[in-house]
Amino acid sequence: MINVIGLGYIGLPTALMLSAHGVEVIGTDYNVGLVKTLSSGKTTFKETGLEDLFQKALDSGITFTTEYQITDTYVVSVPTPYDQFSKKIDARYVVAAVKEVLRVAPFGAVIVIESTISPGTIDKSIRPILARERREDIQLVHAPERIIPGNMVYELIHNNRTIGADDKETGEKVKALYSSFCRGEIVVTTIKVAEMTKVVENTFRAVNIAFANELAKICRHDDMDVYEIIKICNMHPRVNILQPGPGVGGHCISVDPWFLVGDYPGLANVINEAMKTNDEMPDYVLNRIYEIMQERNMRDFSRVGIYGLTYKENVDDMRESPTLQLLDSQKRHLAAGLKVYDPFITQDVVDNQYHDLDEFIGSVDFVVIMVGHDEIKSNIEKLDRKVILDTRSVVKGKHVNLYTL
Repeated sequence: MINVIGLGYIGLPTALMLSAHGVEVIGTDYNVGLVKTLSSGKTTFKETGLEDLFQKALDSGITFTTEYQITDTYVVSVPTPYDQFSKKIDARYVVAAVKEVLRVAPFGAVIVIESTISPGTIDKSIRPILARERREDIQLVHAPERIIPGNMVYELIHNNRTIGADDKETGEKVKALYSSFCRGEIVVTTIKVAEMTKVVENTFRAVNIAFANELAKICRHDDMDVYEIIKICNMHPRVNILQPGPGVGGHCISVDPWFLVGDYPGLANVINEAMKTNDEMPDYVLNRIYEIMQERNMRDFSRVGIYGLTYKENVDDMRESPTLQLLDSQKRHLAAGLKVYDPFITQDVVDNQYHDLDEFIGSVDFVVIMVGHDEIKSNIEKLDRKVILDTRSVVKGKHVNLYTL
């Protein structure tokens, strides 16, 4: 039996996938409400294919509890934020989960840490716990996930994986576990290499996004079309510039690169500057809103609407959302009144939030597209008489009142 610890955006799909493919699974989470919801047969977030996977797992006998189980294998999938000041990983949730596991784990049990962690975290934060508790019999493994909200179920099956272990035998044992559902290549390596690999993957993406965002600022300074420039540059066979955007959200690309900045001060200089560039984008968008309002002689902030609260299109995940960062910045500048709408966020989470597209559009003169949900792509004609700031290249063709980054 496998005890999956942490039933959030990564832990739950992993637990369901294992169960649906014939592995006995019990999911554990300290959140009583979450466990009650799952036990009642309901999922806790929206995700393509998740409902079907959930039903298959229920049919296979998966159960959910707040209690840690006595078993030979644990999969830990809990959040790993970073310290805002030092930029180092905050491993307290992983540490707490491991401590709880040790209370019930039998001799020789395997603890697989799926949570993204910085290089050396297991050596610095986890092994000392085992030493203090005299539990060196425990086998530690790092198996970072590589999935993205909106396509989790597909990527769990088809993406390649990395397994980091102290010895090949344990690594191969865990590889066999993930092979129950994973069709991608599974590489077995050392723990530290596995730790570094996941962080580097997300850092590479963050740096490339920052290049596109900085390019957008440069082109704006000299009144050049950044999208045309990127299109022409990408015709070169060895150039692939990404599209600029209003910022970076989610719990991977916006967080993981900071681990390297915190752990390697003075060495991760390009990464540091790239992360600063990405983090500045919500403020940049806010400044663009002010510029456009001045140009159009608009004074009433309540006639400006923000489309999109989630950090990416077609999901209900708001973690590190650029829109939330923008709204926070707006409050710090003592301005207020911006209206907000997102079809995937059904509960009120911010002030002036709407829950109907037509009502939202009818209440504003200026729409800022922060997220490229399919809904807005198929309803662009409803914005024909509006001023638009399109941060996601959603609007195609000519539009008399269109502005970009």
